[in-house]
Amino acid sequence: MPGPLSLADLSTTNDSDFVAAVGGAYEKSPWVGEVTFKKLKPSASNPIASIAVLHAAMAKIVDLADVDKKLDLINSHPDLAGKAALADSLTEESKEEQSKAGLNSLTEDELARFTKMNDAYKSKFGFVFILAVRNATKTTILKSFEARLKNTRMQEFEQCIAQIHKIAWMRLLTILEPADTGFLTCHVLDTASGKPADDMEIVLERLSGEGQLGVIGSFVTNSDGRLTSGRALTGKDFSVGVYKWTFEVGDYFAKEGAKLAGTPFLTSVPLIFGIDNPEDHYHVPLLCSPYGYSTYRGS
Repeated sequence: MPGPLSLADLSTTNDSDFVAAVGGAYEKSPWVGEVTFKKLKPSASNPIASIAVLHAAMAKIVDLADVDKKLDLINSHPDLAGKAALADSLTEESKEEQSKAGLNSLTEDELARFTKMNDAYKSKFGFVFILAVRNATKTTILKSFEARLKNTRMQEFEQCIAQIHKIAWMRLLTILEPADTGFLTCHVLDTASGKPADDMEIVLERLSGEGQLGVIGSFVTNSDGRLTSGRALTGKDFSVGVYKWTFEVGDYFAKEGAKLAGTPFLTSVPLIFGIDNPEDHYHVPLLCSPYGYSTYRGS
């Protein structure tokens, strides 16, 4: 299998090669790629800056299309675990996505539930159920079916288009090599003392995705509560996947002379988070005390 196509190489293709490369991001709808090429006019002197830029351009083409065109796009997708999957006639992209969600190995009872949900959904809304299933489980999908069956037709129409954009994004990430702009940073704040947490040990692991799995870095915070190296991950090492920070808060508060129980309430704090956009900055801070912590995606 050839590796991902670089944005520079994509930018210098002709219209037919451009559509052949990225047209499959939108299921059986090469017109999205065709119009995008005409709008962007990519070339060596006008390269596509990032996958995010390309995706935004393609999504805008879809959003500006008329209702009938959007409905055709929705119905270009197969039922989840439906007849097309059973007949092995899915597109390669859909086959991979349904497989990753475990929809190619349903039990008889699970298949019956999916069939019932698909039928109920199409009977109510008149189009197929769309969900970006690449990172979903069978349980997640079935619960989404149940929740979305309560929506209005317009709500579901808009939800399907939003899910199609999400599917397209994840497909583009498998086709193209991202721009080398993404990186990961961290900051630890001691909320008990109201200061940065210095000299705290932190370990970074990659749990899934491309590249080395397991421990990929060990760090110690500086006087500002940040990593001395600044960035924990950058360049080719910064990729889509699930990661885990482990903060040794128990050792830190012991060092600070905090009053701790014989068995401290907090020892190691694990934070599991996902990176979806390898071209973006992900900042994952920790606010902690001996008895609690919080986090969020910062900037």
